[in-house]
Amino acid sequence: MDSQQSSSVDESQTEYKVSAHNHAAHDTLALILAGGRGSRLHQLTDWRAKPAVPFGGKFRIIDFPLSNCVNSGVRRIGVVTQYKAQSLIRHIQHGWSFLDGRFKEFVELLPAQQRTADETWYQGTADAVFQNVDIMQRHNANYVLILGGDHIYKMNYSKLLAEHIEKRADMTVACLEVPLEEAKAFGVMGVNEAWQITTFAEKPAHPAAIPGQPDKALVSMGIYVFNAGFLYEQLIRDHQILNSSHDFGKDIIPYLVPRYRVFAHRFQNSCINMASGIPYWRDVGTIDAYWEANVDLVSVTPELNLYDADWPIWTHQEQLPPAKFVFDDDDRRGQALDSSVSGGCIISGATIRRSLLFSNVKVNSYSNIEDSVILPDVVIGRHAKLRRVVIEKKCNIPEGLVAGFDPETDRKRFHVTGKGVTLITPEMLGQEIHKAY
Repeated sequence: MDSQQSSSVDESQTEYKVSAHNHAAHDTLALILAGGRGSRLHQLTDWRAKPAVPFGGKFRIIDFPLSNCVNSGVRRIGVVTQYKAQSLIRHIQHGWSFLDGRFKEFVELLPAQQRTADETWYQGTADAVFQNVDIMQRHNANYVLILGGDHIYKMNYSKLLAEHIEKRADMTVACLEVPLEEAKAFGVMGVNEAWQITTFAEKPAHPAAIPGQPDKALVSMGIYVFNAGFLYEQLIRDHQILNSSHDFGKDIIPYLVPRYRVFAHRFQNSCINMASGIPYWRDVGTIDAYWEANVDLVSVTPELNLYDADWPIWTHQEQLPPAKFVFDDDDRRGQALDSSVSGGCIISGATIRRSLLFSNVKVNSYSNIEDSVILPDVVIGRHAKLRRVVIEKKCNIPEGLVAGFDPETDRKRFHVTGKGVTLITPEMLGQEIHKAY
């Protein structure tokens, strides 16, 4: 075979694989489990579910799995909600209504409705899916993609689906490697040479290391692909077990591993925009992790690339004026250095360093902000000094407030983490934004 013929064959094979990926994506229903509170985020989730927490200057956490779906060609999506879902529902209605139902594309909200004969709220991750089986079956998908709604990452799900089909799997679990000491917070698996899962333990006290890598463990990302009919059968079977917790990690996967074809998919094979060959995946489930992931975005070369036009993160686009910086006097100069400032912000004679400001933040004269994350609609009074803080939406920071310099003083009013990040909310400032009647 000459080089021209070889090139033609290679192109044909590539086109076939792309076509197969697209077909699988179109034949898939994605279900995003977005009902959790995320209690380790403390007061940030007092009034919203974790997937609705703002991230990255203009997004919500749930925008990442939703964008991954759309960019992967998976455009039939259900979002399962439960805990304090109004903020999440409003965001999806405003920002995700562009899919066209005429082409069977949609983002469908699935709130907890006590749809089963038991009339209970969602009891576990598997139960949340089970209670929506009748809705799912109407869409006649051949594959179901189960996703969490509370992690930050960029992933091409079509590659995960293609591998699932190629291996003739009943279920595929996306996985990544983590340090062994962190693995006890995850489902830990062992695999054979074909990457079929041979063992699975949910949040074990003593995680098993990867053979040949004593400091690493292979863990579940909470991302699953099922053959649709097989999934429905297993959910019905699990529902009938009285002592089951109806959870994928605790019940479904341990039952399936020794009995069916359950495979692991390496995240690095489908991750988008890896930095230095390392897949980016973050659980921003603590205030420290949330602060670190946001502040990293203002670095010269952040680990997460939000400027990638080929894999954009979609969200609700507010109609806002550009950010404005005013005053250029020696004693007050409106400036932001090594920072990210969103639309609608006004920096009036204040200095911002290494910080991320969401939309509509107003910072008044003589204030200094360093290494901080400021959520939308915050007003910061004159002469404020803030360092290593996370400021919740709609806070009105009093003139002269100092936070982030003395942890003991901050603890009298605010929440301070073990790593010294200070969380400030309107309620901590005595500002009544929400009323719980």
